[in-house]
Amino acid sequence: MRRTIPILILATALLAPGYARAKKGPLQVVATVPSLASIATEVGGERVTVESIALATQDPHFVDARPHLALSLSRADLLMAVGLELEVGWLPVLQTGSRNSRIQTGAPGYMDCSSHVQLRELPTSRIDRSMGDVHAGGNPHYLVDPDAGAAIALALAQRLTELDPDGADGYEERAEEFAKRAHDLRNRIVNDAAPAAGTPVVVYHESWVYLVELLGLQQVGTVEPKPGIPPSPAHVARLIDTMQSRDARLLLQEPFYPVRTTELIAGKADGQVLVVRFGPDLEAGESYLSHIEDVTAAVLAALAQGGAP
Repeated sequence: MRRTIPILILATALLAPGYARAKKGPLQVVATVPSLASIATEVGGERVTVESIALATQDPHFVDARPHLALSLSRADLLMAVGLELEVGWLPVLQTGSRNSRIQTGAPGYMDCSSHVQLRELPTSRIDRSMGDVHAGGNPHYLVDPDAGAAIALALAQRLTELDPDGADGYEERAEEFAKRAHDLRNRIVNDAAPAAGTPVVVYHESWVYLVELLGLQQVGTVEPKPGIPPSPAHVARLIDTMQSRDARLLLQEPFYPVRTTELIAGKADGQVLVVRFGPDLEAGESYLSHIEDVTAAVLAALAQGGAP
């Protein structure tokens, strides 16, 4: 009888949700967006399996927290999040539903990737809901910058090593190689963008600050008067005047925003709308770095054409 209680306790612990990883086989990594999933695949190699919660076609602000997603998280060893409240409307619900203590906020299996990158638009004063969908910790759309991807890859290698020490050498080697390619790509992009330096552009949502900075452009207006707030007729009229007075010929937006209003604005300003799969929106099989290269090439090509339709 003396051995019965410890055995029962051990069996209960092994069956309990969130019990520390003890199984063999690849680490199971779940990322909130495809870009983070791509980085995890490259750094983790054959020692990880990777899944993205959001699809390439979804606005990462708004993901339906369906039960099968909580099931995926219940098996995860590591959860990678963009952070800065980008996923605040749906991720906490999935974390709770997963009953997996390993990937709860603050646990070793939870990685807030925003803590490893240089952020922009950090609020300098108190914010409230009257200001729209403003993120208190800074702008969360940093994944379009290769330097952010490099920093995340290096931090991820350390986190994976903590969870799987036997794979340490491989994680470090792959992360350093990835970071080198990311820095080389950023240098090429900056060099290619030099002729377009200072060109004025308009964007739909406040999600382009990192790309605008990367390409040396000048953002002179947004279709949304405040983040997440649809434009009024008066705002549309002012934005048309801004584009005309500043000679801004290009309006940038993601595919999950409506184009009717933006096409009207651009048409009145003798410009064009460029709809770009942006930031975390990778298609199946597309790599993080190739996606950034495609996005920046598309924007530079439109600018080279003068932004004219």
